[in-house]
Amino acid sequence: MAKILIVDDEIGIRELLSEILRDEGHDVVLAEDAAAARTVRNQYCPDMVLLDIWMPDTDGITLLKEWGANGQLTMPVVMMSGHGTIDTAVEATRIGAIDYLEKPIALQKLLSAVKRGLHRPPPMLLPSALTLAAFPESVPLRELLRRLKQAVGQSRIILLQTGPDHLAELAARSIQTPGMPWLDLGAVNGTFDPTRLAAFHGGQLYLSGLERLTRIQQRNLASIIDRLERHDLKLLVASSAGRADLLSSGWDTGLVSRLFDHTLTEVPSFADIRDDIPELATRILRHLIDTKEIPQRHFSPATLVQLQRRDWRGGYAELFATVRNLALSSSEEEISLPESGMTLAADSPSACSVSFDLPLREARETFERMYFEHHMRLERGNITRLAQKTGLERTHLYRKLKQLGLHGRRPPKE
Repeated sequence: MAKILIVDDEIGIRELLSEILRDEGHDVVLAEDAAAARTVRNQYCPDMVLLDIWMPDTDGITLLKEWGANGQLTMPVVMMSGHGTIDTAVEATRIGAIDYLEKPIALQKLLSAVKRGLHRPPPMLLPSALTLAAFPESVPLRELLRRLKQAVGQSRIILLQTGPDHLAELAARSIQTPGMPWLDLGAVNGTFDPTRLAAFHGGQLYLSGLERLTRIQQRNLASIIDRLERHDLKLLVASSAGRADLLSSGWDTGLVSRLFDHTLTEVPSFADIRDDIPELATRILRHLIDTKEIPQRHFSPATLVQLQRRDWRGGYAELFATVRNLALSSSEEEISLPESGMTLAADSPSACSVSFDLPLREARETFERMYFEHHMRLERGNITRLAQKTGLERTHLYRKLKQLGLHGRRPPKE
């Protein structure tokens, strides 16, 4: 029978699932967290993995992304969670999971998922990521792509001097060699082991929010940069801080010099491409449909006007998350007003209001919940980025989310 790896931080869940699957004749190995799962996966090469989403060190979605980027997603993976949402299930299947089970897991659903996974057909290749090349009619985006291509021929490291409403991820995707690996360093829990860069040979590295890196992460970045040429890697970095700002805050002079060796300034913001926002939103929607992340949808003209008028202070990440949430929450094929209008209003920081009639403790808790929901949406539920954005240590962040009733929501449902 099959060798199945169960990854869950709850010993009771591990033992229960293990007992059921062993009774079915399978060979079961266990892991209590992501670190153990990596070791077991490399050592035993399981035929299938049952992977919990919420774990103390690295969440299951991040581990799934890591396996996919490393070329290690060679086995079917079924995600498990006690806080299931449509968003989480869709994200997991988009990344590469074959199924999603909500806890408590019914016996028949477990056995059916295992049976389907062990008899799955070969995986289908998904369309390439969206790039600047998809917008040839936009003068600012076309010019940015031209400058990026020119810069790639001169340096392995490109730094974009941006504001918060930036297009850095779209830019980084645009210089990625087709078919080569992608690694978002900001999505890595803590620091990334530079010795593992061999798995991304010829690929693209991306890092947003350079100015938020800790001293340890700065040293880690320096080690990664040392290995770029060896592994034929490109690195695109986005920073709202300038060279002088980083040096005055204690950054290593040599590291700053290397990062700013090839800098692109005057990078277009969302204010500069306002006329292109309807096309950008429509392209994002089409990409999500092509990747099977959402069902067939299209925007009404009124919704596109509303998207165009909005101030996208969170940049491309905010627009991408909003388009995705609109599509998932729409009950009809056409995403129209007033349904989309209510969603956009709820998603806007300017819509934040707390009653002054509440006791101080309740008012503070209400604001904190709205604050974390907003940033969870912008960071697409990525806990590592959320910790960096909010300035909280991960353990404290998990405790705060649990206190506010947000633990287990990836990202908050509209």
